[in-house]
Amino acid sequence: MYVVVDIAGQQFKVEQGQEVMVNRLEGEEGEKVVFDKVLLVDNDGKVKVGKPLVKGAAIDAQIISHLRDDKVVVFKKKRRKSYQKSNGFRRDMSKVLIEKITV
Repeated sequence: MYVVVDIAGQQFKVEQGQEVMVNRLEGEEGEKVVFDKVLLVDNDGKVKVGKPLVKGAAIDAQIISHLRDDKVVVFKKKRRKSYQKSNGFRRDMSKVLIEKITV
């Protein structure tokens, strides 16, 4: 059984017991969260597609840790103009454990 869920503006295909890296969530490490924006449910070949959401479906999850993603380097250059600029950033992420899927 898997579901497609909207977490913090991004869609993820998740199963029970899976760990997912998502954009930083509000809450402390070890705290329980519920995601109720379920878009699709596949239960052994029986597919339910929401319009836009599947009614009554929810996902119980737990925040495992807050961390930062790998560095992304942005480099700009204009040739023959003596212009080059380097910039970088690291996204704040949360690791989430999917505990229970309710349909």
